[in-house]
Amino acid sequence: MSLLTTSAQLNAIDRHLSANRASHYLLVLIVAAGIAHLATCAAQAQCAARDVLERQLKLKMRPAEASQQLIKSERDVVTWRRVAIGTFADSLKLRNELDRIGCSVGGQAAEVFARPTFLIATRKTNIELALVSPAQLGFTSDTATLADVYTRARNLGFELAAAEVGPQLRIQYFDQPIGEFLIIGMDPIKTWSGEPVILNVANGGAGLILIGQDGRAEAEIPIMSRIIFARSSKPAPSTELTDQAAVLLPD
Repeated sequence: MSLLTTSAQLNAIDRHLSANRASHYLLVLIVAAGIAHLATCAAQAQCAARDVLERQLKLKMRPAEASQQLIKSERDVVTWRRVAIGTFADSLKLRNELDRIGCSVGGQAAEVFARPTFLIATRKTNIELALVSPAQLGFTSDTATLADVYTRARNLGFELAAAEVGPQLRIQYFDQPIGEFLIIGMDPIKTWSGEPVILNVANGGAGLILIGQDGRAEAEIPIMSRIIFARSSKPAPSTELTDQAAVLLPD
C-alpha cells in the first residue's frame, strides 16, 4: 500500500514539475515576444513626430538659416555631412527600411523609387555633401530656375548627388530640425506620367519625411532654399582665377 502511495505521489510530483516547466517556457516566450515588440516599436518610432520632437527638445536644435555669404569656389564650403550609399541590395529593400523606421514617403517620391532610372550603388561608398543656397551661388532675385542653379553650382565645382542620397540621408538624419526642407540637387527622375521630380528630405513637424518636388529645368527655386550637392574629388575652379585669366587674354 505504501508503495502504491509513493508511486502516486511521485506521479503527482512529476505532473506538477511538468506543469511548472510548461508555465516557465510560456513565460519566457511571452517576455521574448514583448521585448521583440518593444524593439520593433522603438525602431518604427525613429521618424514619428513625438520622438522627433523629444530629440529636438533634448538636443535643443533649430534649423540653421540659409547663409548668404557668396561662394567663389566649392572650396569655400565645408562638408556639411557624410552619407553612406550602396548599403542596400536594391531599391525595394531601401524603401522597406524607410517603412520599417516609420519615415513617410510622399506619392511622387514613391514613384521615383519604382522607376528603373532610380539606381542603387553596387558598393558601399561614403559621399561628402555640401549644403548651399542659390543666394550663396550669386543669385539676387527672389527665385532662380533649377537649371540655372545647377549650372552655377557645377561651374563652382559642385556635383549633382545620386538619387540614392535622398532616401539614404532620410535614414541617416534623424536629428533634422523641425521646419527644415533640404532639396537634393540631383538629376530629375520622371514619374509614370512623365513628370520630372527631384527629392526633398524634410521635417515639417509631423515627422521625418521624404517627398518629391518639381524637377523641371524651369522650376523656380527661392534663393534662400537649401540645396544639397555632392563634393567633388576634382580640383574646384575659382572665379578669382577665371577673372585673372580673362584679364591676361588678348582682346
